Amino acid sequence: MPRTGVMPWIRRAAAAAALAFSAHAAAEAPVVAAASDLKFAAEDIAAAYRGETGKALRLVFGSSGNFYQQIRQAAPFEIFLSADEDYVLRLAEEGLTADRGTLYAIGRIALIAPHGSRLAVDGRLEGLRAALAAGRIARFAIANPEHAPYGRRAQEALAHAGLWDAIRPKLVFGENVSQAAQYATSGSTEGGIVAYSLALAPPVARLGAHALIPEDWHRPLRQRMVLLKNASGDARRFYGYLQTPAARRIFKRHGFLLPGEEG
Repeated sequence: MPRTGVMPWIRRAAAAAALAFSAHAAAEAPVVAAASDLKFAAEDIAAAYRGETGKALRLVFGSSGNFYQQIRQAAPFEIFLSADEDYVLRLAEEGLTADRGTLYAIGRIALIAPHGSRLAVDGRLEGLRAALAAGRIARFAIANPEHAPYGRRAQEALAHAGLWDAIRPKLVFGENVSQAAQYATSGSTEGGIVAYSLALAPPVARLGAHALIPEDWHRPLRQRMVLLKNASGDARRFYGYLQTPAARRIFKRHGFLLPGEEG
């Protein structure tokens, strides 16, 4: 099983999430529920927004499926940035959003392995195929496909490569794709499939090697955001900022395709 020690970037994220729910902050800034693949991109966008407006935000990261359930149970989020547009569209059908939201990015997945792994890293998973055949894979990390979109796309890519049945007994599931990245780079697994946006981020990239998996090996990760019914004016202003050229450049820098660029 993966080591229980939490990597610094995960620990910092957990601390930030805890601070986000302090009583003082609750009166000051809107809460943004963001899929875990957005950790570095959303933090950069929020920092740019704060620099331009002086307005603070509270970013909370997790799996899109879990956020969907929390929003249905009246969690106090004002904006939801999902890694799978289906969750946004379902919330809209249930009357819990301001509208049907907008597509903000197309995500990608990548194979990643820590330094010293016995797994040769390549986007077409030939190294993974060889390592499985040679018995060199004991544990391999992906996000939980039951509620994490990036876990479902990892499963689809492994199935496309004909590796799903062989690797399934070796899988270690992260609660979300950030936790899967922690497992995949900690040395407790031979590697994993995670969000390309996380694999690119310097705190993760320095821990190992990664390779982008072909986008036609899985269904598109169409990422949609939406204002919730209770959205404040400050939330609406940040939602608008997320659609500006400045924010789109940040998404692109973090490895996301922009709407219209896919395919």
